[in-house]
Amino acid sequence: MIREVEFHTGVEAPVAFACRLLRKAVRAGAALACTAEPAVLDELDRALWTFEERDFVPHVRMPGARPEVAARTPVWLCGGDPAPAAGRVLVNLGAGVPGQPEHFARLIEIVGAQEGLATAGRERWRHYRQLGLEVRHHGPARG
Repeated sequence: MIREVEFHTGVEAPVAFACRLLRKAVRAGAALACTAEPAVLDELDRALWTFEERDFVPHVRMPGARPEVAARTPVWLCGGDPAPAAGRVLVNLGAGVPGQPEHFARLIEIVGAQEGLATAGRERWRHYRQLGLEVRHHGPARG
């Protein structure tokens, strides 16, 4: 069960920030699951192919990827509530509170600078605190 949630708030460009965070985590050997609203998830999917000219962050869309492909792919882009993925880090780009955060090794929230996103981020912060999780804050982040 996770004990800590990290919040990166005031992020001006959440998708670009997520691309850099995911690249760094994959290089360190981490396995991740990302959640976001459908349009943001589509943007992240495209950005992971193009954000760096000579870099690619391996990722698949879940559900949908064949199990043998998903098993060897470090980043899952999850539509809806992500399935429990033992050992994976959950990165949330504003898709609401995940249904079972305890099934992840770690939870990272990326909260955009726009007021509606910030308000939703504060609600998720309160929810995690009510679950008894330690919440760490990093921010504001630029890009």
